[in-house]
Amino acid sequence: MYFDKEIDTRGLNCPLPILRAKKALADLISGQVLKVTATDPGSVRDFAAFSRQTGHLLLESGEVDKEFLIFLKKKEAVWRAVRAARPRALVAPPATKP
Repeated sequence: MYFDKEIDTRGLNCPLPILRAKKALADLISGQVLKVTATDPGSVRDFAAFSRQTGHLLLESGEVDKEFLIFLKKKEAVWRAVRAARPRALVAPPATKP
């Protein structure tokens, strides 16, 4: 699978693989893919939970030769429009005919 950045967390136990991935994802732009190689048996479960909590897409995870490979796609940025505070004109409701 194609990836833009790779981190090696072999030999590290929870929560270090997640923390390293979080830091690596911060360096990526939206839509880029991070590959994580880990040896912690709980990594697949941990990264599934991380994906649900953060919104980063878990593309694939699996085990190859007692190593766990995880592919995460950085979530799209959410931009919120900020309106300048300004007074609004008060408009009287239309008059109703009795």
